[in-house]
Amino acid sequence: MTDEPPERGPVNPGELPHIDVYRQVSIASGSRLVFIAGQVAWDAEGATVGEGDLAAQVEQCYLNIGTALAAAGGSFDDVAKLTFHVVDWTPDKMPRLLEGISRAAAKLGVTPVPPATLLGVAALDVPDHLVEIEATAVLD
Repeated sequence: MTDEPPERGPVNPGELPHIDVYRQVSIASGSRLVFIAGQVAWDAEGATVGEGDLAAQVEQCYLNIGTALAAAGGSFDDVAKLTFHVVDWTPDKMPRLLEGISRAAAKLGVTPVPPATLLGVAALDVPDHLVEIEATAVLD
């Protein structure tokens, strides 16, 4: 007998590596897809938050995604996929990235673990931006 998959939410199949900070699969159901443009570390006035600080910029990106999700009637529970674009990515930057996620999660009161892809990029549209994160969500 096999375990039945959940109807909705993030899943780590036993046959794939377990990653603490995200899940390998997201099962989504709903009738509305929400595509959130890549969010950067801008505050509501368009000023860059955390210049030179990856953790602060990741935190602001997550907070901006949370704001966008709320405007669409959703939350991080509805996120099916995240894509990170990190300038000059090297693995030694992972602790700062995770710190930003953790701080944002605490402020938002969530455990954001949807499937994610991290891409190293040469630059973003604004030289002060170190990271851009886009999200796809599915709402009922």
